[in-house]
Amino acid sequence: MTETRLRFPPSPTGYLHIGGARTALYNWLYAKKTGGKLILRIEDTDAERSTQESIQGILDGLEWLGIDWDEGPYFQTEFESDHEAAASRLLEEGKAYKCFCTKEELDAKREAAQKNKTAYGYDGTCRSLSGEEVAAKEAAGLAFVIRFKVPDRDAEIGYDDKVLGRIKAQYSEIEDFVIVRSTGKPLYLLCNVVDDIRDRISHIIRGSDHMTNTIRQVLLYQALDAPVPVFAHMPLTLDLKKAKISKRKHGEIVAVHFYKERGFIPWALSNFLVLLGWSPGDDKEFFTREELIDTFSLERINKTNSIFNYQKGNDKFFTDPKAISFNEHYLRSMPIEEIATMVKPFLAGEGLWDDSYENDKKEWFLSTLDLIRDRFQMLSDFGDRGRAYFSDEFTVEKKPLKKNILKHEGLKEWLPLLADRYEALDDFNLESAEQTARDLATELDIKPGVIINGMRTVVTGQLAGPSMFDILMAIGRERVVARLRGVAELYKE
Repeated sequence: MTETRLRFPPSPTGYLHIGGARTALYNWLYAKKTGGKLILRIEDTDAERSTQESIQGILDGLEWLGIDWDEGPYFQTEFESDHEAAASRLLEEGKAYKCFCTKEELDAKREAAQKNKTAYGYDGTCRSLSGEEVAAKEAAGLAFVIRFKVPDRDAEIGYDDKVLGRIKAQYSEIEDFVIVRSTGKPLYLLCNVVDDIRDRISHIIRGSDHMTNTIRQVLLYQALDAPVPVFAHMPLTLDLKKAKISKRKHGEIVAVHFYKERGFIPWALSNFLVLLGWSPGDDKEFFTREELIDTFSLERINKTNSIFNYQKGNDKFFTDPKAISFNEHYLRSMPIEEIATMVKPFLAGEGLWDDSYENDKKEWFLSTLDLIRDRFQMLSDFGDRGRAYFSDEFTVEKKPLKKNILKHEGLKEWLPLLADRYEALDDFNLESAEQTARDLATELDIKPGVIINGMRTVVTGQLAGPSMFDILMAIGRERVVARLRGVAELYKE
């Protein structure tokens, strides 16, 4: 194979989770790095659990992360005839056989092995049945599965894993495994191989939890006279208790849409996930899309499992503090025009969006976002903690209310007085606003901080933020004056 071809084959039995997203990212990066192709294949053979909602959720999650694919999405159920044909071929060529052993018989053998403290593996009871014996059992209506006939060799089979090195096993250690159920449906083990052969997959990058299948799949590739792909098994992503991250156990905290809805920047999450199991070889953490494609290599995928340290980040959600720090970095460093585009839906969701922010108020909008973004962690913060910049209806937080307002009864008169002076200024600018506040503090013989901190609480509802006088310029004289004159209302709460 001269073309590098990779696949991402999610099962549509739930949302796209961060483990799956990381797998998709590694495949996508390697495809881009090598000038190859990424195939999206939806493995929807679990009819009871697969849903259209899950399929759409996977597509939306990949698109949000910026992961594009070159072919697909293909659906595994569309190729059931291929899977059945492969099973028939293996039967015809004597590389598989029909097994009529019942569940009760197999369970009894397994229990006996446990009692004798010996390893259990299928003993090949039906391996040597003659054609006549098979026909007789079928005529009697006995159910059967199809087992792959592992070659009877006193030898070693293995493959070279790009992450873990040489992986090997003895043929004698591998039992004749089932490839078709008694219902006639081929198992994932065979379907996956047949699909990879058809899609000409050259490299398989997946989690190390799939390694239990790999040796058996190598046998299937060989039996079907197909080249064996290059394998690279990634370490697992674990929680703090060293348990594998899973949708079932951890819930939405591991769902990609969870991060989207709470205001993560797509590339921030992608950058974080790539480093959750891969290292560039130095201390560099933040990469552009092009830098990461250029730097990525299979050889630098870690051999050890990574820890997703999910815990409470703030009162909105739980997540890894490292992930939050990545989001903060991109929130503060990306071009403000790009941030504005991503902020829009969050402002709209809070009823704060105004179409003028894209027209005559665009300059003000961009400069305001630029002013306040250094204090925020999430895009959602603009519609929450940044509410006072876009609306006169905002909440005054309890801590600054108690510290900066209620402790100073005189602010009932001082802040309205400051409002009068601001209203009377010929030119309300950064310098005149600050000087007026400081002059008033001098006249009243109080510390400037009493006036300035009180003003911050009344104007923004918060304890901290950008320079107070930059805030005044962003909010504008008319709104500032109105808020300062309404300070008495805060003493009633």
